[in-house]
Order: sequence, then structure tokens, then C-alpha cells
Amino acid sequence: MPSVTYQERHIGPNKQETDAMLKAIGVSSLDELIQRTVPGPIRLKKALDVGPALSEIDFLEHMREIGRGNLQFRSYIGLGYYGTVVPQPILRNIMENPGWYTAYTPYQAEISQGRLEALLNFQTMVSDLTALPIANASLLDEGTAAAEAMLMFDHARPASQRDRNRFFVDSGLFPQSIDVLRGRALPVGIEIVVGDPMTWEPDTNFFGTILQYPPRTARCATCGIW
Repeated sequence: MPSVTYQERHIGPNKQETDAMLKAIGVSSLDELIQRTVPGPIRLKKALDVGPALSEIDFLEHMREIGRGNLQFRSYIGLGYYGTVVPQPILRNIMENPGWYTAYTPYQAEISQGRLEALLNFQTMVSDLTALPIANASLLDEGTAAAEAMLMFDHARPASQRDRNRFFVDSGLFPQSIDVLRGRALPVGIEIVVGDPMTWEPDTNFFGTILQYPPRTARCATCGIW
């Protein structure tokens, strides 16, 4: 068996495989493929200046040196973008526990496998606490997580209730979350109704609702922001 280098074993197809793929899609070279697929205005006109190659140890030290220049400031954005404190037991036993991010299976040898296991445990706990048959879990931002929950409600509806296409949204939600809900609802024909849950009167045209918890009860008289 002919010997192959580490690069040949681990870095993509060889020249023969590359030529076969280029021929199959009708281009003569990788350069032509890039020219025909990547818009010219965003392509660099010269090669990247990445400097000389570094060993792994030297590269890690280089990254640490760059990191020392970072400055951390307090965020005053608000609207859900708040600083958080992670309890030490969670930090040490989950986030800093390599068992979660080195979990290995033959089909997914990466950090995703440990993340999936963590999400499964979280969903199981939430399902036990709420006595509900299903529980959502997301590592995404709040707006996207809210939209996923809305679509889960939508997909769970039986065919006989497909005409009930209204979804109530608490006006106390952060504005960016309401915007994401509206954007995700439009293509699938869901009508978003935003209002006060204390005065809202549900009817059979609504298939679900999403509430802000804890509720926001104070609005700035000057800027209008909750």
C-alpha cells in the first residue's frame, strides 16, 4: 500500500478527485469555480497576509497575547442583553467538564454530541417539572427560541384546526423578539396579534400564545421602553 502524508489523509480530496468533481459541474479549475460563484466585489484582489507558519504552542501563545488586549465593559443595552452569573456547580460540572464536549459516537465525533446529551437532560427535567409530554430546548437567542416554540404549536395542530391561524403575543415581550415572531410567521400564514394579556379575550381562532415572564410592568415615560 503506497504511503500517504497526513495532509493527504485528512485534507479534502486529492487532485484526481478534484478534477473529477470540476468536470462534473462543468468548470476547468477551482479558480473558475470561485469566479463563477463568489461575487467579484467581495473577492480580495491579493493574497491574505497571514504571516509565517506557527507551531501549535506558538500559536496558542500568540492568541493569548492578542486576548490580553481585550477590554471588558459593562453593557447598558438592556432589552434582554444582561450580564449573568453562572453558579459555580454548573460552571465546574457542566461548562468546564470535558465529558460534555468530548462525548464521542462514530457518526458525530464532535462537541455537538455532548451538547445534544445536555439538551436531552434539560428537556427531560423540564418535562418532569411541568408534567408536559414535550419540552423545547434552544441555544439560540430569545427571539428565535420564541419563534421555534410558535412553530412547534403550529405543527402540533391537527388538520381539522388548520384554519385557526392566529397567535397571541404578549406586548411585554422584547421588541426584537416580537419582530422575529412576525418574520417567521409571515411565510407560513400565521397571523400575529400583539396585545395586553390581562385584557385579551381568547377565542377558537387562536392556536397558541406566548407570554413575557416575569412580566414587565414599568415603562419609561420619556423613551417609551419597558
